[in-house]
Amino acid sequence: MQSYMQILGVYGFERKENQWVCSEVNDSYKPNMTFDAVDGKQARRTNSSSPLGELFDHGCDALACTFEALAFGSTAMCGRGTFWWWLISAITFYGATWEHYFTNTLILPVINGPTEGLMIIYICHFFTAIVGAEWWAQPFEKSLPFLSWIPYLGGFPTFKSILCLMIAFGVTPTVTCNVTNVYKVVKAKNGSMPLALAMLYPFIVLVGGVLMWDYLSPSDIVGRYPHLVVIGTGLTFGYLVGRMILAHLCDEPKGLKTGMCMSLVYLPLAIANVLASRLNDGAPLLDERLVLLGYCAFSVTLYLHFATSVIHEITNALGIYCFRITRKEA
Repeated sequence: MQSYMQILGVYGFERKENQWVCSEVNDSYKPNMTFDAVDGKQARRTNSSSPLGELFDHGCDALACTFEALAFGSTAMCGRGTFWWWLISAITFYGATWEHYFTNTLILPVINGPTEGLMIIYICHFFTAIVGAEWWAQPFEKSLPFLSWIPYLGGFPTFKSILCLMIAFGVTPTVTCNVTNVYKVVKAKNGSMPLALAMLYPFIVLVGGVLMWDYLSPSDIVGRYPHLVVIGTGLTFGYLVGRMILAHLCDEPKGLKTGMCMSLVYLPLAIANVLASRLNDGAPLLDERLVLLGYCAFSVTLYLHFATSVIHEITNALGIYCFRITRKEA
């Protein structure tokens, strides 16, 4: 990893009177009309913009994917479908972060997650308070009869049908655009597309490992303990996103980061535990609820260690504070 000092030029920092200050305010960053985008412009106005701000911003957004999925899953009585709601938000967020890593540009479309996406979620919560949570569990053609002409969705619960529509018309086009944009940049710079795709492997292995664990599980972990699965996997996802953002800020060489793979070491143990049930009359060596609790504890520990160590190093390197602005001398 390169020194944090090497990334200051990107943010327009220079050393003045024993402190780092932002020497230029780039007004080309035109924020959306939401508070999610106001913090960056305010930081540049107060000369408090720093790489730590970007890490905080996107890191909190990654965790928000987890807690928003948990909240909506509980509101809409999704059960094991809660994991899939988290997955579609995680895929689009990881794809946008990956694209930003290679293109150095984060351009949100007219309809995007931080604005319209969150507003739709809030509306769904208020709507559920009016019609009741059972609206999401009843058949799709009963909840939305004017869409009953759509094939293959009629027999599914409403939340599953909407999930399928979001995957088809939201997630798939978004991911396609992410890959296309990265390919154009890599090709223009005569780079290696396999190295670019290698950044996706940890996330793919994470999701594949959890799905394999659930498929082999004799106790149906995603069905019985969806919140534990989403919390453990969501925090691991937050670590992967944070590690990618840090690699981008430090201008590390493109390609797979060994540190990202540290988040995956628990999954082989969990899968080995359920595989042992095939040799032990269907009973795993350890109770799967305990294994899931261990998975969550591992994810929390990994994420907190990453966050605290990175914050400590950046604040020391830049001579700034984490939650307050350095007082200016009169």
